This record gives sequence, C-alpha cells and structure tokens, in this order.
Amino acid sequence: MHSAIMETDNTIKKHIIIIGGGFAGLNLARKLFNNKFYQVTLIDKNNYNYFTPLLYQVATSFLEPSSISYPFRKIFKQKGIHFRMATVERVNPESSNVLLNDGTTLSYDYLVFAAGTKTNFFGNESVRKNAFSLKGIDDALYMRNELIKLLEKASLETNPDERHKMLTIVIAGGGPTGVELAGMLAEMKEYMLGMDYPELQKSIAEIHVIDGAPFLLAPMSNKTHQEAYRALSRLGVQIRLNTQVRSFENDQVHLSDGTIIYAKTMIWAAGVIANTFDGIQTESLGRGNRMLTDETGLVKGYDNIFAVGDISIQYTDSTYPAGHPQLAQPAIQQGTLLAKNLIAMAKGKPMKAFKYFDRGDMAIIGRNLAFADLFKHKLHIGGLLGLLSWLFIHVISLVNYNNMIKTLYNWAVAYMTHDQVLRMIFRSENRESRS
Repeated sequence: MHSAIMETDNTIKKHIIIIGGGFAGLNLARKLFNNKFYQVTLIDKNNYNYFTPLLYQVATSFLEPSSISYPFRKIFKQKGIHFRMATVERVNPESSNVLLNDGTTLSYDYLVFAAGTKTNFFGNESVRKNAFSLKGIDDALYMRNELIKLLEKASLETNPDERHKMLTIVIAGGGPTGVELAGMLAEMKEYMLGMDYPELQKSIAEIHVIDGAPFLLAPMSNKTHQEAYRALSRLGVQIRLNTQVRSFENDQVHLSDGTIIYAKTMIWAAGVIANTFDGIQTESLGRGNRMLTDETGLVKGYDNIFAVGDISIQYTDSTYPAGHPQLAQPAIQQGTLLAKNLIAMAKGKPMKAFKYFDRGDMAIIGRNLAFADLFKHKLHIGGLLGLLSWLFIHVISLVNYNNMIKTLYNWAVAYMTHDQVLRMIFRSENRESRS
C-alpha cells in the first residue's frame, strides 16, 4: 500500500506536512531533522510548542508561560524543518493538498495529523458558555487573569453571600488535571489568600471537585485513588463522586444529585474530543472523533494520510484493544515510531507496528505529595520519592534547557516561600489609545 522511495543521489525529496506541534507532531518532526528523503513542513496555529501537563500551573500563577513553551522556529533552526503558523481550513485528499486560513494551498506527498483534542462539553451549553477550560496557553492566561480579578473584587465586596460565591471554585473532573488544579488552588487558599488579600483573611473559600466516576484519578491504581482522596480532603477540598454537573449559570452549579453550589467560578476538566478537519470522510473517524488507523498510523480509507497522538485511535495493539490512552507518552512514542517508519519506507524497508510501552501514570497534589503508578500499576510510589519522581519526569520532558531552568527556579521559589510573584494581570485591551 505504501509506495517506497528508493535511495538515490538524484531523488527529489517528497513533502511531508505535519498538522499540529504537540507531543506527537514535535517528536515526529524532530526525528526527521535534516533527513535526506523528505522535506517537512509543520503547521500549527501557535508559533510555539507548550507542555500541556503543566498548563494548570500557569493558570494558577505558579509558572510563567515561557517556562513551559518555546518557539517552533528556535526548535527547528537549521534543522531542515519548515514552519507555518496557520490553521487548516480544508484537506483535499484527491489532489493531496491542504487549504490554509491565509488562503494558500500546500501540496503534500504524505500528510500527518497530530492536532490533538479540544474540550468536550458533551453538549452542555451553559457550561460551554460560562466555565473555564484549559487546553492551551491562552486559556491558562485567561483563567489566571480572571481568577486574580475575582479576588480583587472579593476584597472589596461587603455582602458576605456575594463574597462567598466569589471565593468558591467548582472543578468538574477528577482526572489528573482536576486533581492537580484542586491541590494547587487549595494551597493558594491556605498560604497566599490572606497574605495577598488581608481583607479576605477571615473569609471562607471553598474548592469542590465533582466527578461522575466512583473514585479520583480513574486511570491510576486503587491505592492512588484512596491516597488522592485523603490528600485533597486534608487540604479542605470538598469531593463529590458518582455525581455530574448538570448546568452552570447565574452563579449556580446544579449537580445530578440535586445539590446546588453557589459559585462564580467553574473549571471544566471533564473530557476531550478529537479535532476534526473538513475533507476527511466520516468513515475514517471512530470513538470521540478520533481517526481510525492501522498499526502503522495510516488512516482508514487513505494511502498517504497518517494520524498520531490523541487525534488517532487504533485497535491493533493487543494490550490496548479499546485504543491507547490520550496521554503524552503514547503520543510521543507514536510520533517517534512514525518518523522511523517513514525513513524505513523511503529505503524500501517494511514499517513496524506500534506497540505502546506504558511507563506509568503520575499526579501531584499540592507542594509535598505526588503519586506514580509505574509498570502498568505494578509499582506504586508516593511520598517524597513520588514527588521527586514527578519533578524529575516533568523537568526532563520540557522541550529545552531554557524551560528546565525557568521551571526549576519558579518551583524552588514557590516551595521555599509558599508564594509566587507571578500573580499579575496583563491585558492587551489596555494598550495606549491612538484616537
């Protein structure tokens, strides 16, 4: 099915377009640096790569955006990878080209989708309109600004009921993002609220975590479920399991058990759905709009279109008959293997089937407690060792040394002082008037 490119001195490089520069797309591009078979163009709506597992720390003012992001053009400098900041309006498989939002058309020999997911609100319009979501740097900065503005308003509010609503945060979703957010916000409440806002020192701030599952951190081990519940409870987080959010409007969060929580803020961390593209047939899409692929990442119904990472799903890995989890590690491994397979194909060699090696799952709660379930949950690590493991894995996963140094510095300041100095509101709409 795959046409081989024979290795000769006169071979014209074939063109690979990669859509999306997240974990899968970036690792695919990196493994194709300065190769002699392909010309590579990576397309992304942002001009930077960012480390999604730490977005919540930007949203809660513990890290600055530049600590977890880095420009694509710096990454690809002198590496033989072209970059275009754009979005794809339409794919034309019949003519092997993509139409970009700036009106230009790019032709490809091979197309790789690595565009990931977006927030899934499950058709809940009141939540979509009124809740925060956290899928990118822009979302994180917006959430950070709005949370700080709300604290400024609360410090001036004299009505105790209104002030209480301003200081109540509901997090929908008890996965890693929801749990880590709750832990971070609980520590802010404990150590920073009264310090920055003495007017709020005696006010009651509430953090709620709501999840439809019977336990927190569903993909992790039973021991982690229990320890996470206890840790958040000790931090004062109120947890409701086997419960769903029905609606959020007029400062009221309505739950499936009939409870109403009065809050100004809700953060939606309860699910994702794959991004879709005009021109890709619906028969090629599976659960959650993920593109159906074979064992090499080739999209069903096409002979020169691949998909890797969260946007894809394959049922050929016997260890994961329902598809691989939408996490960083499967995306990294798929991107890396596809690069090797494309090089092998260019040499006329067979492509290898993808098999996911599960290195484990991790989560951190607050500043002192982290959990790691390694080797398919056979080894559980908690306490100081779990924290050090979490710190090490997240630091070495950052895209370059610049990010590592900034992140370690910010973490060190926060750990030693119970504080950070990043709680500032920067707004582009405040620029100087030219009228």
